[in-house]
Amino acid sequence: MAEHEVAVETAGVSLNGNLTIPDDPVGVVVFAHGSGSSRHSPRNRMVASVLQDGGFATLLFDLLTEDEERIDRVTAEQRFDIDLLTGRLSGAVAWLGGREDTRTLPVGLFGASTGAAAALRSAADHPDLVGSVVSRGGRPDLAGAALTRVRAPVLLIVGGADHQVLALNEDAARRLGGPHEVHVVPHATHLFEEPGALDRVAEAAADWFARTLRAERGAA
Repeated sequence: MAEHEVAVETAGVSLNGNLTIPDDPVGVVVFAHGSGSSRHSPRNRMVASVLQDGGFATLLFDLLTEDEERIDRVTAEQRFDIDLLTGRLSGAVAWLGGREDTRTLPVGLFGASTGAAAALRSAADHPDLVGSVVSRGGRPDLAGAALTRVRAPVLLIVGGADHQVLALNEDAARRLGGPHEVHVVPHATHLFEEPGALDRVAEAAADWFARTLRAERGAA
């Protein structure tokens, strides 16, 4: 397992990231964290570790620069700028395509909260680059009209007790243009803090990427 601290060059900025590549990876999953979070999100890092054990490379990176994060902690404006987040996420996917160790790997996106909207927008804008998407407690509604253009397989994971977000996900699912599933974790709230809830998120994500990205690699 090779672990690298990287500078992701994307959309005119350099963003800090952690790229982990297991031996003979079957794909790479890029994480788009939620509002007010970062590449250090313990929930995303836990899911990433399960994916790594399943043979996937992972990229966790900050969507904002250090200066932007300082401002955003006060204003909370940029964390909801889906255009900005989408551009940076798409740029990170392109950056992986320029690396010798990841350029041939099929790409999946894992988005949490607002990061899920950016992941879906990126998948809609770059169907040739994004092979699969997983959303954890996401806000797919913030992807707007792009939902109908998403052709990659999408898994929407939502807590059963996160009623408002569950309704938003079920509505978004009806608008998606490609294959999709809504996976409800019973009794879980928005952050999946209940015992075993995050384990079920990680298992569902690993199974989804194994089915969709491995199939894409086999077809290639």
